[in-house]
Amino acid sequence: MWSGACRPFKTLTGSLFSGPRCARYARWRTAPIRGFSAGKGDDFFKDVESELKKFRAKAAAALPGSDWTPLVVNPALPPERADVVIVGGGVVGWSVAYWLKKKERIRDGVRVVVVERDPTYSQASTVLSVGGIRQQFSMPENIHMSMFSCDFMRNINEHLDVMNEDPVDLQFNHAGYLFLASENGAEIMEHNYNIQRGEGAKVSLLSPTQLKNKFPWINTEGVVLASYGMENEGWFDPWALLNAFRKKAISMGVYQCFGEVTGLQCTSREMMTAEGEPVEFKRIHHVIVRMPNSLESQPVECGLVVNGYKMETWRNNSYLFTGIGTGCKDTMAGIPLPVEPRKRYVYVFHCPNGPGLEMPLLIDPSGAYARREGLGGNFLGGMSPSEEEEHDASDLEVDHDFFQEKVWPKLGHRVPDFQNIKVRSAWAGYYDYNTFDQNGILGIHPLVNNMYLATGFSGHGLQQSPATGRAVAELILDGGFKTLDLTALGLGRLFSGERMLERNIV
Repeated sequence: MWSGACRPFKTLTGSLFSGPRCARYARWRTAPIRGFSAGKGDDFFKDVESELKKFRAKAAAALPGSDWTPLVVNPALPPERADVVIVGGGVVGWSVAYWLKKKERIRDGVRVVVVERDPTYSQASTVLSVGGIRQQFSMPENIHMSMFSCDFMRNINEHLDVMNEDPVDLQFNHAGYLFLASENGAEIMEHNYNIQRGEGAKVSLLSPTQLKNKFPWINTEGVVLASYGMENEGWFDPWALLNAFRKKAISMGVYQCFGEVTGLQCTSREMMTAEGEPVEFKRIHHVIVRMPNSLESQPVECGLVVNGYKMETWRNNSYLFTGIGTGCKDTMAGIPLPVEPRKRYVYVFHCPNGPGLEMPLLIDPSGAYARREGLGGNFLGGMSPSEEEEHDASDLEVDHDFFQEKVWPKLGHRVPDFQNIKVRSAWAGYYDYNTFDQNGILGIHPLVNNMYLATGFSGHGLQQSPATGRAVAELILDGGFKTLDLTALGLGRLFSGERMLERNIV
């Protein structure tokens, strides 16, 4: 390590060195080295690489049938330094990366690394989603986030188009959402409707007679009121959105790394409260990334960290290395993040005589839902279980009996044509479920002053990802929210105990 006697000064053509140590370094560079010529114009490092190539060739010849090569730097390693490390390459993580580069004031002024554990995305919540987007929420923050995100998706190529690449096609279907309410839920639906209309959402209420006239394939028995989204609602291809964010961010200079975060190196300092209680504040300075199927790790020095991971993985690491949730009960350090994985099933079934192109995404009062999938008489459907019947989240195995016993009877009752169907396939995915109030947790953690969280959206993280990414980028680069005030989604409510309850969770 060179001391202050020899410091590089950047110029247009390279680095200049000064000082007596640098003079000795220059003489060392010009001295002949065994095995290599030092003639005029020869490049020492080119000679080294040439000799290493010969060595690799000899090693490969000695190991026929093997693709192992020695002394090769793993090209998948992340850079040693970054301004921002985003842990998790789902749609929220890549949205944050895109908006950070979009908002940077100087080109390449923000060095961003996205670390994703699963290069196949086979278990990613994003790609296993149904892909719906709606404005019909009970909280203004959620309404406006989805309104912005829908506008972003409608004009996706104005934002995420990449030169020399095909235009982005989200396969956006604007068929809307249709919520049905029984007598028990009609008052809440009307209350939510007034909030939605007051925030500018295009939503209409339908009586049972109006509902039957507009959608004659619905059985209106037990329905007292319906709420229909007339604009900015429908469904899209989740993988297309994730891939569009990823490609655009990479084209803007974001580093992509496949690996698993296995450690967070922190510094800490202790302060005393007014009551004399000690509080420990931490700051992350390195993220340890382990390469897939390898023991090789790379520490990444960073300015701050953004959590975009599935919570069951991130929570283990953050608890272990930052102490979140491990302190004394009823203290800030003792309050865990109330987010856990909840498994949800999605079933694909065929109904040749089912509803046509006008069918919206239908949500029955029971919670069962269905929507069209393409033009061949295929549909997607599912249902969230009750708290007492939550599925085992330790794997992604599908329970087909759940469809037969819970989902199909309700869908068949609401849409009589669905009484004659054939299940073709099914899959399971995860909600990052906020057990505190079913709302996203968005902001910086008060005890780790460079760790930002964007998690716990309880099923609407995908649809709100454009707005979430922009909000996190504003917190990082502007020091606060500039476009949408999402302060209510901060971590402060976890410590105060004030719930921001979202009533419309599917």
